[in-house]
Amino acid sequence: MRIKEINALSTVDRANKLADLRIELARFRTMVNAGGAVENPTRIRELRRTIAQILTVDNEKKLEIRQATAEKEEKQEKKVAKPAKASKAKKPAKENVSK
Repeated sequence: MRIKEINALSTVDRANKLADLRIELARFRTMVNAGGAVENPTRIRELRRTIAQILTVDNEKKLEIRQATAEKEEKQEKKVAKPAKASKAKKPAKENVSK
């Protein structure tokens, strides 16, 4: 999951997603500890990273940090979205012909 997707989720949805990911991670860890082969070992890393991202977003929203950064991003997007002013046409450079 990407941070934007996590931000778009409601608090309840984030909590449900976090619980699901923790259960899935626990299943993977028990398979590894039992000596079984895991189909996709990198999935464990992805799960841990996503869990950490969800916890970070929750904490930032609780501390009201996430709102401040979202406002800054919106301001930057507005600046980028403005059309560029038409620049003056440059005169062609004079050719230096020496005889």
